[in-house]
Amino acid sequence: MADIEGPGVIQHIWITVDSKTSEGDCFVLRDLIMRMYWDGEENPSVEVPLGDFFCCGFGQECIVNSAIITVVPSRGLNSYFAMPFHKHARITIENQHKNPIPAFFYQIDYCLYDSLPEDTSYFHAQWRRQAITEIGKDYVILDNVKGSGRYVGTYLGLLLRCTFMCIN
Repeated sequence: MADIEGPGVIQHIWITVDSKTSEGDCFVLRDLIMRMYWDGEENPSVEVPLGDFFCCGFGQECIVNSAIITVVPSRGLNSYFAMPFHKHARITIENQHKNPIPAFFYQIDYCLYDSLPEDTSYFHAQWRRQAITEIGKDYVILDNVKGSGRYVGTYLGLLLRCTFMCIN
């Protein structure tokens, strides 16, 4: 999706994609994996299913209206996170679904600069899921973070199952 020589800052990412594959299968938003690499990293700083990055969990589209992430009813996925890099930025998408995705469109807006401050923070995002949480055991939201920085938020999707009973 992007291969940018820096220094620079990605300011906006817009994506729209079909909600089903060419065979009519769902979960496109969970089966497309977005990765972001800064300044020649071997391992991505971001590795997240596309839908979850845009706060649309469980492979389902939804409407999101916030200052940083917006998703409009026609599947326009928007990110306004500032994503700086000193030398190079690379963004990829991998389709892990068995069938092709019929339509995928995107635009990445960025500015290039002569230099960025040395203490500029890099954008990172983690994704994890747990099928069933364990009673009495904390669910870890953020782990293995090294260095200083700012925590900017968490998107948490929960699937709740309720059982209702009438007992005499």
